[in-house]
Amino acid sequence: METLSRRALNRATLERQLLLRPAKMSAYDAVEHLAGLQAQAPFPPYYALWPRLHGFRPAELASLLEDRRVVRIALMRGTVHLVTAADALAWRPVVQVLYDRDLKTNTQHARELAGLDHSAVASAARELLAASPLSSTALGASLAQQWPDVAPASLTHLARGRLPLVQTPPRAIWGKAGQTMYACLDEWVGEPLSPPSPASLITRYLRAFGPASVADVQAWAGITRLGEVAAEMDLRRYRDPDGRELLDLPSLTVPSEDVPAPPRLLGPFDQTILSYADRTRVISDDNRKRVITQNGLVKGTLLVGGFVRGFWEIKTSRKAAVVELSPFEKLAKRDLAALESAAGRLMSWAEPAAESREVRVLPVA
Repeated sequence: METLSRRALNRATLERQLLLRPAKMSAYDAVEHLAGLQAQAPFPPYYALWPRLHGFRPAELASLLEDRRVVRIALMRGTVHLVTAADALAWRPVVQVLYDRDLKTNTQHARELAGLDHSAVASAARELLAASPLSSTALGASLAQQWPDVAPASLTHLARGRLPLVQTPPRAIWGKAGQTMYACLDEWVGEPLSPPSPASLITRYLRAFGPASVADVQAWAGITRLGEVAAEMDLRRYRDPDGRELLDLPSLTVPSEDVPAPPRLLGPFDQTILSYADRTRVISDDNRKRVITQNGLVKGTLLVGGFVRGFWEIKTSRKAAVVELSPFEKLAKRDLAALESAAGRLMSWAEPAAESREVRVLPVA
């Protein structure tokens, strides 16, 4: 097997994540190509598409949510993702094992749910949501009328685990605020869920993130035993610098490690640094601790030479907007200038109503 250097893996990742050069494709095609976007908070998907697409406008993604062509749903690793409706229908059955396990082991809810008929609660929840989208509180309160001895929050947790619940607009519509309201995916988009196909999930992951190890795929998906599935697939195989086997699709190639990687601003919760067991192809272990906070927040990052070299934050007050760039090390003048220029464009895009805008470069910590 060919051994790929860490730099070669970096360039392959950036190419497939549309970060070597902005792509001329629609927001829908990008969401599909990227195997979805991290969406633990309402607006990171918009920031994810901004550096990846030529001329991206928030209204394009917002309209896809309103038209139900893309949805926000808990999928891989139990976290909320923004994916195409077709991918949600295909992938939710594959990762259902993750939610089944959680219902038996969750430290907050498992004991409350142990003696219940889970299917009966799920059926009741589906009937309630068919009438109208409901918030967690409203759904739990309605279910508690039938199961008064169970905490409403635990009943809602059961419903989220057994049913493919999407978060409906106006939640996550750019420029709007919206409470989290739930509906059943299949009823929301008017299509049935697909039979589970782990091999199809692996294929889509490799197209967006490969070459990658089985451990990487499992870290992204949050489920195990995918090595058995991959062993039966027709895949290209490489080695990483540490000798681990990497998988890839036979139709795809790896760019030269000498391909330039222009500076980029990646948004908060960007999937490029969250979708591998070994993330050193993009970010060092030490820098990862500086980007991901103890409570699980993931800062927007500075990508220089293909690797994370710092983070950024937008701060607003009244009608002023400031982007603060916090590099982890001294950067070359041309790279820093490129980041400052990108930060100025980002502010104009994200805060068009601001009367004053400023880019600040903070001293290296």
